Amino acid sequence: MTLTSRQRLLATTLLAGTAMLATPAFAQDAANPARAAQTGTPADAASTAPDAAQTQGGVNTDDPTAVSATDPAAQANGAAGQGDEPAGDIVVTGSRIASPSATAASPLQVIGAAQIQQSGVINVQDVLLQNPTFGTPGVSRTNSSFATQGAGIATVNLRNLGEDRTLVLVNGRRFVSGLPGSQAVDLNVIPTQFLERVDVLTGGASAVYGSDAVAGVVNLVYKTKFDGVQLDAQTGISEYGDGFDRQVNLLAGKNFADGRGNIMVFGGYSKQGTVLKRDRSTEAGSSAIDRTSLANLTGRDEDLFTPVELLSGYTPGGRFFAGDRTFSYGTDNVLRDCSDVSCGGFNRSDSRYLAVPVERYVAALRGNFEVSTALNFFVEGNYAKTKARSIIEAFPLSSDLVNLSNGGYVNVENQFGRNPYVPDAIFNAAVDNDADGFRDILFDRRLADFGPRTFRSDRDLFRIAGGANGKFGAEQQFNYEIYGIYGETKDDQIGSGQFDSRRFIQALNSYRNPATGAIECVDAAARADGCVPANLFGINSLAPAAGYIQAPTTLNSKVTQTVAGANVSGKLFSLFGADPIGFSVGGEYRRETSRNEFDLLTQQGLNGNNALPSTRGSFDLFEGFGETIVPLLQDRPFFHSLSVRGAVRVSDYSTIGTTVSYNYGGEWAPIQDVRFRVMQARSVRAPNINELFQPAQQDFPSGLQDPCLGVTAATGGTLGTQCRAAPGVLANIAANGGAFAVSQADLQGITSFGGGNPLLQEEKGDSFTAGVVINPRSIAGLRNLVVTVDYYKIRIKDAIVSTPLQFTLNQCYNGGLQQFCDQIVRRAGAIGPNSAGSLDEVNTSPINSGGVKTSGLDVVVDWRSNLANIGLAGNLNLKGSYTHLISGYTIPQPGADRDYFAGELGASRDRFTIQSGYDLEGVGLTVTGTWLGQASLDDQFTGARPGSNVAYRVRPQFYLDSQLRFRAAENFEFYVGGFNLLNNKPPFVADIGADAGQDTYTSAYDPLGRRYYAGVRLNF
Repeated sequence: MTLTSRQRLLATTLLAGTAMLATPAFAQDAANPARAAQTGTPADAASTAPDAAQTQGGVNTDDPTAVSATDPAAQANGAAGQGDEPAGDIVVTGSRIASPSATAASPLQVIGAAQIQQSGVINVQDVLLQNPTFGTPGVSRTNSSFATQGAGIATVNLRNLGEDRTLVLVNGRRFVSGLPGSQAVDLNVIPTQFLERVDVLTGGASAVYGSDAVAGVVNLVYKTKFDGVQLDAQTGISEYGDGFDRQVNLLAGKNFADGRGNIMVFGGYSKQGTVLKRDRSTEAGSSAIDRTSLANLTGRDEDLFTPVELLSGYTPGGRFFAGDRTFSYGTDNVLRDCSDVSCGGFNRSDSRYLAVPVERYVAALRGNFEVSTALNFFVEGNYAKTKARSIIEAFPLSSDLVNLSNGGYVNVENQFGRNPYVPDAIFNAAVDNDADGFRDILFDRRLADFGPRTFRSDRDLFRIAGGANGKFGAEQQFNYEIYGIYGETKDDQIGSGQFDSRRFIQALNSYRNPATGAIECVDAAARADGCVPANLFGINSLAPAAGYIQAPTTLNSKVTQTVAGANVSGKLFSLFGADPIGFSVGGEYRRETSRNEFDLLTQQGLNGNNALPSTRGSFDLFEGFGETIVPLLQDRPFFHSLSVRGAVRVSDYSTIGTTVSYNYGGEWAPIQDVRFRVMQARSVRAPNINELFQPAQQDFPSGLQDPCLGVTAATGGTLGTQCRAAPGVLANIAANGGAFAVSQADLQGITSFGGGNPLLQEEKGDSFTAGVVINPRSIAGLRNLVVTVDYYKIRIKDAIVSTPLQFTLNQCYNGGLQQFCDQIVRRAGAIGPNSAGSLDEVNTSPINSGGVKTSGLDVVVDWRSNLANIGLAGNLNLKGSYTHLISGYTIPQPGADRDYFAGELGASRDRFTIQSGYDLEGVGLTVTGTWLGQASLDDQFTGARPGSNVAYRVRPQFYLDSQLRFRAAENFEFYVGGFNLLNNKPPFVADIGADAGQDTYTSAYDPLGRRYYAGVRLNF
């Protein structure tokens, strides 16, 4: 993106001259009214807010011993708790030990309710992705329009290590997955208005929380003491008049029994509207017409980002390959010979979704009742119905998907003579290719007769969690908790635009009945089944037979999770006069099941769709864990505090046996204002159900680059030898003037099969973090400043990965490694539109690979001030979060070369977000700026390490969002806001890095452009 000088001035002025302080929420937390107004904060000092000089909800912020929820450092330490711990104790994400002075030893960032509220987002995923510790999501509204499953789901991915290595919790407990066979949680089901805050703990945490916390933990913490009724409504639309969003939410809570009990209920509805690809642009111009990169066709580096119009060869008029001639029906529906000229093209971009519409109905409840300090009952409930819709272009049909038994040859005559629908020109040119005595042809065509392919997904989630906790012991120094969880996610999906290949081949085999003169299907059994003869020739000619040939696709899936656990924590004795030693021990049982069943035709690949066999699987495990925090010194010179800690967890899986995870570390505060922390952790991730049990699934990958492109008969070295070893490649070289070449049909005609591996073992992640927290409370003007700096390094041994397809190609043809060549199938000769020697299959499967490694630096600065202290009015806040990615790579196979991802698309080396705002007498302004540093194309495509070649670089991007709030009365607030106010156009990377079906990498770059919204909040 290139900013004009005016845009730079505007962005700088807004970011430097405004700051964010949360507008007070209307329905307050009865225990602490300020809590609902907290903002996201960096982690882990224990400062107060003496600058505020006021009492909020019974907490005097001038008192240096008080804990205020408006205090960034105290809030980062978990002052609000995780929702269910006994009163007076704090449980910080990353530990199960409750303590009045708990801190986090691993890097912890907190996103508060006000930050979520002031972002204007419908889904909490959108505000989390502004945090630079998160990588690109595996699934979101803008990257899932081509997904066979999971369209519209919202997931998160810490450290670019993947959703399955990011553990999502609610109130410190597990939440059922939204994707079959995976552990990824769908954030669509989380009501943002129910959240007190979101804790983001980076670094391994398996010893505390169990498997999947290799990259870290996202802990969604609910409100606890909400009393009142809060109603909010919001609507929004893009500058282009589409993407109409709306939501309405009702939150009600009541404290009872003198504050010993509380019940909260929530109901909400939201709908995020459709955005079509044709209505947006990239930096290279409009996305209304199919375009690719010239490099994809020529292999020339200098044209990497040059857009070239390239329509699909699958047209409604079709192409018919008869003998050595090719025929097609033009837009005038007249047959023509196009053997030596273009047969025309079809624009797929005209009907593609850029953003999938998602509709949500969400309900939630939370309650607790304290019978006594020894017994407090709690319950959580969630229900969500999510509806997602997707439309893509009509099916690109080729005859090999109809006649599966003989390579796609379709007869144009039979035992009764000539098929009556076949035009003379095609019949006369046809020959007998399969030696069955009848002339045949190959064909392809766009199935526009059946309309576009549509997918409708209805997902239902139900979760209930409950238990009891309390204190016991002579001095009530021990805490206990017993809990149980059951959750399930069901997904019922139906699609259209597909066909039954068995019926299709019967319908194509027709004759004219001499007795009646009617055209009928040849096969008597098919006629008895209602067979309708199909006319393949002409635009919309298949429509009369569509009712017989069409076959809807269906998918039914169910994921369940059952958890039961108990733990005891408490305080033991003191060493050297410091705080008492804290400990926690406990056990947990968990069972996960997953079932994923497509219709029978899809399972067998008999409808032109990916062949997707059913997946069923389950596993369970028993775990035991223990943790301790040992304060060593306290309130001594150079040792305001010094403590060490450690944790261990032993897990016994029904699938992989016993695993062990652990962590150890320490904290040292030489003075109250500065605290150093260090943590070493071993985390494990057991293979999930898909990775273990999934049968081979078919996929149609895009963007693969054939290393043999341009190879000649004289090309030397391993590349030339490996490519020419395939007979089809030699034939291709001879047919294309001495150099191997591919067509557009070849690029689109690659398939891939990949399934589970029951021999997988757990992956082991070793993470090291070291950092400092600075909160200069002793300096009057800086006592509300918190700065954290943390270094992290994560190395995953035996990482579970599916070998990247481009890596497989490169290792076979550039490295000469036979085990990779065994995963590749090339066409021996030309078949229809596909060239001899072109790639037919590139396959993969998950293995315990050579590993994954990443490292980097996080810096978070949070500062707020009541400007009355310097003679001005209002409140000012600035928060900046910056991540520098030092390194990141995977080793797809043990002993293989590194596949770098640090610095590539979606993993920029430098990212930062600045949130700023200003509040004055009921008016508040919030401005958020997000910077994505420059990135490079995948090194598997370019052969160059990210950042090493300017020709492969994508420019940085800066996004600006804002919200303006007006508090018209004590119980009424009106607000307006906007996203991507600079209306950035995303980079053009079609076919060289874009998400499926798009012109840009929608997972990282905003493709939707400038959007506006307005809303109201009411409190009763």
